[in-house]
Amino acid sequence: MTVNTTSKLGNYLRTRRTALDPAVFGFPAGRRRTPGLRREEVALRANISPAWYTWLEQGRGGAPSADVLNRLSRALMLTEIEREHLFLLGLGRPPEVRYRGDDTVTPRLQRLLDALLYSPAIVKTATWDVLAWNRAAALVLTDYGRVPAEERNVLRLLFCDPQIRAVQAEWEQAARSVVAAFRIDAARAGAEAEVKPLVDELCERSPEFAALWGEHHVQSFEGIVKRVHHPLSGLIALEYSSLAIDGRPDLAMVVYTPVTTRDRQAVQSLLESADDQPLQEVAMLGRA
Repeated sequence: MTVNTTSKLGNYLRTRRTALDPAVFGFPAGRRRTPGLRREEVALRANISPAWYTWLEQGRGGAPSADVLNRLSRALMLTEIEREHLFLLGLGRPPEVRYRGDDTVTPRLQRLLDALLYSPAIVKTATWDVLAWNRAAALVLTDYGRVPAEERNVLRLLFCDPQIRAVQAEWEQAARSVVAAFRIDAARAGAEAEVKPLVDELCERSPEFAALWGEHHVQSFEGIVKRVHHPLSGLIALEYSSLAIDGRPDLAMVVYTPVTTRDRQAVQSLLESADDQPLQEVAMLGRA
């Protein structure tokens, strides 16, 4: 670790320490020469030597371990983005991914989905459960609101729902790509243990999934085109894009962008038809 890096780490630790209110942590406020926690109080909360913590702030402590950085992160009540910055300063790399399952999306994220008028879009977890979707996704892909929450999973639908399977123009290619991307998504999010029950279930329910899973193939969805046979609009080609969500490594936004003007017009036509009849009726026609 260079002197410049240790100096940056020490400065960051000091600014985070002095921003904390001692009373929140049960320390007497009293008369303090500087705001925030004292160095020995941070060391106590992190269960490390006060002398060594002092050296870290002064750039003399040497390279801290990931365990120490995690302790300091908890002691200083850092957010996930602040914890990542701490690791970048202390070790020159981000921390190992910690999977955090959460079945909610923010209103801001839902508004972003809804703003994509002619591009079906969903938010999925690392286990590929669908948490949120826009109107175009409900009309072109499936009305996720009518799917029981426990079945609202991309893999379950693709491998276990005959209607979803029937509308895929190239089901075998889509299935292979989905399984390969699912495997790498779970690994990136540190969710291998969380996906095991789903994998075991799908291996039992679908021999095709079991065979593909056994290949241990991984790939991204970059450049993949999804083609859907919609009974009202015919063949619709959609480019697949997976977008990271800042601060949520367990989530991704999947956007299906119409490839051609004709594809976009097909989606627009479905949306206009939905204005004339309930969404559920149009969506059910899409699943027929």
